[in-house]
Amino acid sequence: MPMLLIKGSFHLSGRTSPDGDTVPFIPDYVGEWKLVQGCHKLQPAKDGHIDVRLEGIDALETHYSGNYGAEERQPPKFGDAATDALLTWLGFHDIRRTFDPESGHDTISATPDTVAGFVLTRGSDIFGRCVALVGRGAPPGPSGYEIDVKPALLKKTANHHLLGEGLAYPTFYSGFPAELRRELTAATVHARTAPGKGVWNTTGDALGDVTLTGAKVTAMTSITTDAVILPKLFRRLKEYLSLGNTSLACLPAYLGGAADKFFLLSDRQSPEVTGLHNVVEISDGGTVRMTHPSEEILFVEK
Repeated sequence: MPMLLIKGSFHLSGRTSPDGDTVPFIPDYVGEWKLVQGCHKLQPAKDGHIDVRLEGIDALETHYSGNYGAEERQPPKFGDAATDALLTWLGFHDIRRTFDPESGHDTISATPDTVAGFVLTRGSDIFGRCVALVGRGAPPGPSGYEIDVKPALLKKTANHHLLGEGLAYPTFYSGFPAELRRELTAATVHARTAPGKGVWNTTGDALGDVTLTGAKVTAMTSITTDAVILPKLFRRLKEYLSLGNTSLACLPAYLGGAADKFFLLSDRQSPEVTGLHNVVEISDGGTVRMTHPSEEILFVEK
């Protein structure tokens, strides 16, 4: 799969708020941002940085507002662990969090405040971020040119590392090639192997993932404190609850209205499906579960 390679550095200014799947990046030549394709043109900040969203993975939310309500986060245990794992893998250490009363969440600084690396990107997303595979150290080719990305190179990225540590969920969008999806799925399956790493450790009081087994949802704290679930499902539930809903009776209609489009990879004949209500079950007792693991869902890019 050809991807644009951009060489540069990852930056932590003490005013930034990276998380387990997003980190600020500045190219050595800022003009190379113009080479990134996508329907939304990238607009770098004054220092040249743009937030890079790691492709193919989704870490627990550490600060999510969405379309409705106040900012919320998922249980901090794994969200913070994913952030620390990403930054440590890139070469940062002495990671420090400082609460910012203006934004309402932590800003992060570390030593050093910049580390060299590179990104491999197919393009931008609707939020103005560069969606990419993230690498550290010397790049595998010249900056500003496309290179062919195979599983061997994918294994050397932070994206693969975080899935292998069980600190993110595989989350695939159309356009991301099948051979790379298979490699990230394999890393996830390995992390799930008993007793499981990160979110996949469900032994004892580990507070592991319940996306498929079900989360009892009675209030916002059910998804911010009590249960670890797929971040995309968390985002939909958070917005639904922020609207003041006190029961799950209207959740299927809300999920249908959100109109997430996807294909089921487990069904080779799957037509395009619209709405997560097609893969979410709600029991009479208020338990919400997904019927397919995230690696079996291929979302359509917006």
